[in-house]
Amino acid sequence: LPLAQSLATVEEQTQSRALKAIVGGISSDINGGSSLGNAFAKYPKVFNQVYVALVRAGETAGTLDKSLERLADQEEHDADMMSKIKGAMYYPAIVLAVIIFVIIFMLVSLVPQVAMLYEEMHQELPIQTIILVGITTFLMNFWYFIIAAFAVGIFVLRRWIQTESGRKAWDSLKLNMWPFAQLFRKLYMARFSRTAQTLLASGVPMLEVLKISGDAVNNVVIKEEVMRAREKVKNGKPLSEGLAGEEYILPFVGQMSKIGEQSGGIDAMLGKVADYYDKEVDAAIAAISTMIEPILMVLMGGMIAFIVFAVLVPIYALTSSAQSASS
Repeated sequence: LPLAQSLATVEEQTQSRALKAIVGGISSDINGGSSLGNAFAKYPKVFNQVYVALVRAGETAGTLDKSLERLADQEEHDADMMSKIKGAMYYPAIVLAVIIFVIIFMLVSLVPQVAMLYEEMHQELPIQTIILVGITTFLMNFWYFIIAAFAVGIFVLRRWIQTESGRKAWDSLKLNMWPFAQLFRKLYMARFSRTAQTLLASGVPMLEVLKISGDAVNNVVIKEEVMRAREKVKNGKPLSEGLAGEEYILPFVGQMSKIGEQSGGIDAMLGKVADYYDKEVDAAIAAISTMIEPILMVLMGGMIAFIVFAVLVPIYALTSSAQSASS
């Protein structure tokens, strides 16, 4: 099927108006004599460097269909991986929300009643109950301030992450924050290896592969290390030596790259690296989910136990006092 006709079919089937307009623009460019790679390059927010490089390489080699197939496979793979990560976080997020709701409910409904009872009987509250009363009073009187402060904090954090220093600090935190550090490190290695393998298999030059793969990782700390490796490769060193010695580029990537260099199949070796780390990411997700659940349960149990203790002890003390007075 001719490319122009294929794009026309895609345009007809596209539901999104914005994407439909973009596909229409690309179709017009193709009909006007432009290459698909150059047409994609006009929409960098939709088609990143990986798209453009793969398409251009496919056009040059006459294997555009294979390049587009590789793109589709990679996009599907990335979407599946991100779906697994998000899915693994849903249950802990729900449990955390339930913990917060239960604690707020107990603070707002039980603690004020105990405080009122002590006040009517002119008794002094225990220290743990005084703490809870203070927290409850603050929540009830300044809940709107807490919500506003939380929203402002999220806004400021997002703006800070968009700055150069903020983005680097945030990306560094992801690489070192327990218990997610190993998950992110393996995820980035899988993404780097998969992108590099796809580009190399399509005939993209090594220096351009490293530049594009560094951007595709979506972590500026890893990108800096890949760019340093690129400079070493530019100066004549093999990829395996360029990647060696970097803090966050895991040694297995360089070791497999060296085997690929010796066998003449570095793209295939990087594909195996990506497959390996994909499995490692799956295992890391399962391990984190298994670990977080009991931690949250213990946290919830401890907080509820403290609240119950702070509520029941005063009631028990009042009951004992009343029985002593009656006797």
